[in-house]
Amino acid sequence: MPSAPPPRVELGAIVALRLYDVAHSIDLAQVESIGAELAPAAVARIRLTRADPKAIAFGVPPVEIGLRPVELELDGIWRRLEATARVYDFGVISIALRAPVAEAAWDEFVDLAGALNRAVSGPTAGRLWTELAESVRGLIAPALERPAPPGLEEDYFLSLVRRFDEDLTAEELQRRVDLVPLLSGERRPLSDSARRDLLRYAFSYYRNDLAVVTWDQAFLYEPSGDTDVADVLEVANAQLLELRYYDDLLDAELPRMYDRVAAARRAVRGLFPRKYANLARELYALVAEVTEITEKVDNALKVTEDVYLARIYAAALELFRVRSWAAAVDRKLSIIRDTYTALYDEAATARAELLEATIVLLIVLEIVLAFIF
Repeated sequence: MPSAPPPRVELGAIVALRLYDVAHSIDLAQVESIGAELAPAAVARIRLTRADPKAIAFGVPPVEIGLRPVELELDGIWRRLEATARVYDFGVISIALRAPVAEAAWDEFVDLAGALNRAVSGPTAGRLWTELAESVRGLIAPALERPAPPGLEEDYFLSLVRRFDEDLTAEELQRRVDLVPLLSGERRPLSDSARRDLLRYAFSYYRNDLAVVTWDQAFLYEPSGDTDVADVLEVANAQLLELRYYDDLLDAELPRMYDRVAAARRAVRGLFPRKYANLARELYALVAEVTEITEKVDNALKVTEDVYLARIYAAALELFRVRSWAAAVDRKLSIIRDTYTALYDEAATARAELLEATIVLLIVLEIVLAFIF
């Protein structure tokens, strides 16, 4: 718990993120071209600024698009929120609503975070997010490869402070400020174990920066103004969303695969082994497609030497259970691969048996013709 009055927030922001899967993949070069024609200053590639590119970098840097500001009522007060979108090459768009904060007491900062969280999570906010997502989809429509219907989405929440009214180290900040109400949205005191779990993933690199990450939101104190930590957390959410999408896709495909295999086996008994081969090729194409896109997802962020960002990234992957989703996708791909192999082998066997039967038939026919003529 804080041992002294909390400092005032001189400069910061509250950011709500909503991510959508919109296509199989997106041509980012075409997105840049579209943006350059409409509003050149509002479109840019994103890169990490804190780290050496050799240490950590985007596999394919996403494109950021500036959107029109949004008016939103927060606890009875209308506020003007900045709106931006980011487009990832593996088919995800991320929309951010940002409420700037200046000269606010800590309790006011916490209250604003809670108000924005409630406003963007409530039932009436669905139309706002949908309109923003559809406006981005419409803008980049020519760059979408195999557009996907509206479906899965992810959200995340960031509380950012760039400057307090006094210089604080990370240790002093944690003594002076109780982050639990901010990160949990709870005003009632939490148990010691719940507090420990909530504050478990806390990271600092310099004496005066701090990142505390939870499964649905994070607090970031970054006097330099770097956004690398926020960018890394967004990428982890985008990876989670895409893996969830392909997990659902394979869940739907497996029962259909079993039915089609059974139908193909019945056809083979009727001497149509080509259906086996056709089905095997379709399954192989599915495996290749999903493997290609999951490799893109895995390589969305390349981490080698930057220990600080690598630790935060690893913590986010653990909290979001990204590796568990990836393992689930791999298991289902393995089932389809095994089925493809079995179908291919059975098709080859069926063709060999058909060939043998044809040869025997021709021999019999030749003998019969010899007796006749």
